[in-house]
Amino acid sequence: MMMLNTQSPVPLYRQLADLLAARIREDVYKPGYRIPSEHQLAADFNIGRPTARQAVDVLVRKGVLRRRRGAGTFVCDARQEVDLFSLDGTGTSFKKMGLNVDTRLVTPLQLCHAGEGADNPFSGQSAFFLTRLTRVNDEPVLIEEIYLHAELFAGIENMALEGQSLSAIAEERLYLRPVSGKQSFNIGYLDKKRSRYLNTGTDIPVLVVKRYLHFPQMADGVFCQLWCRTDQFVFTQNIGGTDHG
Repeated sequence: MMMLNTQSPVPLYRQLADLLAARIREDVYKPGYRIPSEHQLAADFNIGRPTARQAVDVLVRKGVLRRRRGAGTFVCDARQEVDLFSLDGTGTSFKKMGLNVDTRLVTPLQLCHAGEGADNPFSGQSAFFLTRLTRVNDEPVLIEEIYLHAELFAGIENMALEGQSLSAIAEERLYLRPVSGKQSFNIGYLDKKRSRYLNTGTDIPVLVVKRYLHFPQMADGVFCQLWCRTDQFVFTQNIGGTDHG
């Protein structure tokens, strides 16, 4: 059993996290493997249980390990790379990978008065609004809050949106196709409501994306905020033409 170096300037929890990560890379701990409990790690390495927990927390935050309530901590499957942020729409990349994707409306489409917000181009104006939750292989992955220009998307309130591709509806029914977009990326935390939708804690960092889509008729025809779990997928960006999924 390799021991930790108490004389090293590297904290013990970090040493243990690095050791566990090395075992995962070397396939000593394979995907789906349940690693030793924090109690067992503390005993094996002669450290306190809080130190063992810190080490595990590091790898959980990185998406290398995943806790399952009442079952233990397991090695995650290798994360797949998803071009989630193309102009194709949020479900297309998942479907192209052959994954089971389910998108449902959390907040039905409604015409509302957008609240104040420096980043929201619809702030203080009327806009269509909806909230969608995307699940991949029965696991919640991302939640979207979407604003649509009221005049540009006139008529969409009479269309069935549940389980449908918004990009396909916009092009095929409303003859709207984005020509470009702008996105910003940040790390943030979920409030209690969004954390319940994504089945994760309010203390777990998530990827926050603000997305603007521009149309020939006008810029900023769509504004969307996404909160994305990153423990199962690596998200990449490839801005291009549209395809429907």
